[in-house]
Amino acid sequence: MPNTPNPGFSIEEIQNLKSLCAQEKRSFVYIDDENLPIGNDNEMVHIQFLGHYNKQEVIYDAMLCTLQLHYSSAIYEAAEKEVMHHFPLYVPIENRDESYVENEAFEEEVEVMILEIIDELEENDEVKVSEYIEIDENFDFGVGLDVALYVPAFEIDVIEKFISDFNGGTLSLDPSRFSFRSEDPEL
Repeated sequence: MPNTPNPGFSIEEIQNLKSLCAQEKRSFVYIDDENLPIGNDNEMVHIQFLGHYNKQEVIYDAMLCTLQLHYSSAIYEAAEKEVMHHFPLYVPIENRDESYVENEAFEEEVEVMILEIIDELEENDEVKVSEYIEIDENFDFGVGLDVALYVPAFEIDVIEKFISDFNGGTLSLDPSRFSFRSEDPEL
């Protein structure tokens, strides 16, 4: 199979993104992504912006999420792993395919246990996360970035500052490890 060039490095795609950014009067564009969480409130955004990688201009395709959202995901994943010891037949949602047979009573029992485990993990402060950037140079379109930052939301000014710091080589990640508390839904 021939190695096809990555379109995120092509002059045409780079010019196209420059044009879109100029129209938006920003250094980035939002990417419509159906995989973003519902009711997101800018806790996670999918963007593209221009930068340099290995001394070559490139399009960065970035998923930015708040550290609190990253924590929520990490603690849910830890609870899900724990629940699988108690319910070996449980299949996590992301692993289900068309052959999966739904059992509402079983899934409700599992979900209750997951919530109990999350409460216990939070109470014991067992899950901690820190800011990070993962770079995927084998991305399909340009260079992929997966980023978690300790910010309340990714408003335009926060995104612009991230891009400026990232491209300027001045981005400094906080190595501190943080944990959060789930908000009590019964207020």
